[in-house]
Parts: sequence; C-alpha cells; structure tokens
Amino acid sequence: MTTSETRTTALAILLPVAAVLAATAAFQVGASLAKSLFSVLGPQGTATLRIILGALMMLAVTRPWRGWPAKAPLLPLIGLGLASAGAVLFFYMALDRLPQGVAIALQFLGPLGVAVAGSRRLADLLWTVLAAGGVWGLVGQDLGTGVGGLDVLGVFWALCAAASWAAYIVWGQAASRAFGHATAPLAISIAALVILPFGVAQAGTELLRLELLPWALLVALVSTAIPFSLEMYALPRLPAKTFAVLTSLEPAFGALFGMMLLHERLAPAQLLGVAAVIAAAVGAAWTSRPRTQLPAPD
Repeated sequence: MTTSETRTTALAILLPVAAVLAATAAFQVGASLAKSLFSVLGPQGTATLRIILGALMMLAVTRPWRGWPAKAPLLPLIGLGLASAGAVLFFYMALDRLPQGVAIALQFLGPLGVAVAGSRRLADLLWTVLAAGGVWGLVGQDLGTGVGGLDVLGVFWALCAAASWAAYIVWGQAASRAFGHATAPLAISIAALVILPFGVAQAGTELLRLELLPWALLVALVSTAIPFSLEMYALPRLPAKTFAVLTSLEPAFGALFGMMLLHERLAPAQLLGVAAVIAAAVGAAWTSRPRTQLPAPD
C-alpha cells in the first residue's frame, strides 16, 4: 500500500470518529447555553426555537431538494424526524428539572439499549447490571453532600428522551443510506414541524422576541446544525458498535459542561452513577457481536 493510500485509509477511519466526538461536545455545550433561555421560553419553547432555526440554517446551506434520490423510502426519514423531535423535546424537559450530567446519563440508556438489543450473553447481562447500578446512583437521595433527591418527572422525561435516542440511531442509519447528505436537513425540518405546536402552546409570541434571536441562533448552530450534520456524516461510515462506544462519552461531556457553564455539581454517588453508565455503555458496545450496521426497519 502506497503512502497516499495509507493516508486515505487513515482519514476514512479518523474523520468519522472525530465527527462523532465533535458532535458530542457541541451538543452538550449547546444544551448548557440553551438552559439560559428556559426562564423566558420554557423547555418546550427553547427546543422549538432551536430546531426551527437549525432547520432553516441547514436548508439554506445544503439545499436538499437538489439531487433528490429516486424512489427513496420515506418511512426511515419520517421516523428519524420524529425521533429527533422527541430526543430534543424530552431532553430539554428533563434538563429543566435535572442537572445536565444526570439528564444526559439517563438519556444515554437509549444507545445502551441499542448496543445490547437481542443479546443473550452473560457479558451483556453484566453491562446491564452495571448500568442499573449507575441509574440507582443517579436517582438516589441526598447522601449528605448538599445535593437533593432528583425530580421524578424529570427522570421520566429523561427516559422518554432515551427511547427517542435509540430510535434516532436505528432510523438515522437507514435514512442516511437512502438520502445521503440530504438526510440531516430533511429530518430536522420534519422535527421542526412536529415540535412547533408544543413550543407555541408554552411560549406563544415570546418565540418572536427579536432580542432573543442572537442567542437562539447560537444555540441552534451549536446544538442542531453542527452536531446533526456531523452525526449524519458519521453514521453510514461507522459500525453501530463503534458509534455507540464513541457516544458513550456524552454523559461525561454533559457533567463537564454542566459544571463549567451552569455551575452544577453532582453528589459523589451521582458522579459514580455517571461513570457506571459510561462504563456499561462502552463495555456493551465493545463486546457486542460484530455487525457493520444496525438492522434497519423496512
């Protein structure tokens, strides 16, 4: 193999990996920035503004109507749009009631479930038990560190976000194979239509306040346009196992940026819970049976 071929092969491996890590960091920074809008727009209004602005950005840049694939299946794209709307909406509703590190760790049970889906091996049972221990540490009561027990409704919303994220991974691979570079803007546009009624119901005309626009644009860019495009680039180029291993760092990013930008601090038991969820996700993904792609729905 020539030097040029070696370099090309290395880039083919490293670029999708770097894309997933950058998307993970961008999403958590954006979540920290978005929380500052909750006092004005609420979580539903903030999620709506973020997705709509992100969709407009991506449509303007990519213009997905050019080169529309012939006879592409619409069901995976619609499923991806619904899953994207649910993942953002439920996560923001959880973030309104939980520390960011806790919310993202609970949400990460979705990708963890994808990693162990259908397995009957002892190793995967071990990772499931470890994840359950991590969740127990996350939702436990105050252990004298000054951090109170978690909001039950917030935990419920985080678990709804976890289910949406699992669907996002499965539908995302199927849709990206069918629509290529057009997947991200089309799916996020569907998500914008789905989430709009929720945002209007909570925030109403507050969504139109011009003084909020610069901050909302920043949130949309960092939280939606950048990470969604990066993940749609990486999903068809990475095995499902590799994608799950890389995204297992998301709870760590969430706890880190929650502490740096929102001054949120977790109790020792909760930090151990975040670490346990990360370890379970890495272990489950790493020891899962080799397969190049997740089984995609018809």
